[in-house]
Amino acid sequence: MNPWTVLGVAQIPNDGGELTLSQRAEEFSIRLSGVRGELMNSRVHGSEEALAELGCAKLASEEKAHVLVGGLGMGFTLAAALKAVSTTSKVTVAELIPEVVEWNRGPLGDCAGKPLEDNRTQVHQGDVGECFKNGSAKLHAILLDVDNGPEGLTQSDNNWLYSLDGLNAMFNTLHPEGMLAIWSAGPDSLFTIRLKKAGYKVTQRTVRARPGKGSRHTIFLAQKPWR
Repeated sequence: MNPWTVLGVAQIPNDGGELTLSQRAEEFSIRLSGVRGELMNSRVHGSEEALAELGCAKLASEEKAHVLVGGLGMGFTLAAALKAVSTTSKVTVAELIPEVVEWNRGPLGDCAGKPLEDNRTQVHQGDVGECFKNGSAKLHAILLDVDNGPEGLTQSDNNWLYSLDGLNAMFNTLHPEGMLAIWSAGPDSLFTIRLKKAGYKVTQRTVRARPGKGSRHTIFLAQKPWR
């Protein structure tokens, strides 16, 4: 078997640890220091794509829709969001770590079909939470895959996103009937209660890491009601 070759290392701000990008033949892996196993693998991305497909399910015919993807990763959620929306739409991807953006513009780009090169893509280099500060209703969907679910694994500041304050801020940024979709490693009944307290209509979907097999992950679908 071919050995892994390290292509790059990145420091996560605020002592969040170290990311390492490695390649073996056509396979890529991202690992986080101090965490056993892989954070991401280019062969396992079914649930990341499901996040976008479920979160953008009603946007195929929406003209000039605006979708925000929180977390670039290996680009699979971004690519699926671009596929789900119309040609007049815009997809902004927020990524905290500059090296992750560069990896996707370089060796990782082909994995998801080079979604950063799509003219509908905009990159916000920084914390995704910065996109919710003005409170104006401008987003049709928010797709969050910035951590292991409703807790800060790689970045403790992400905890704000899953707090009532953060959920309220995202609620105010969504158009009526807009969708907040959140990837999680598993279910969380307390988080569901928090989403409902913030005013969302909530459902959960269980998806697989690979088509028909692999780990089971949870997608929280939280819709802003029409008022």
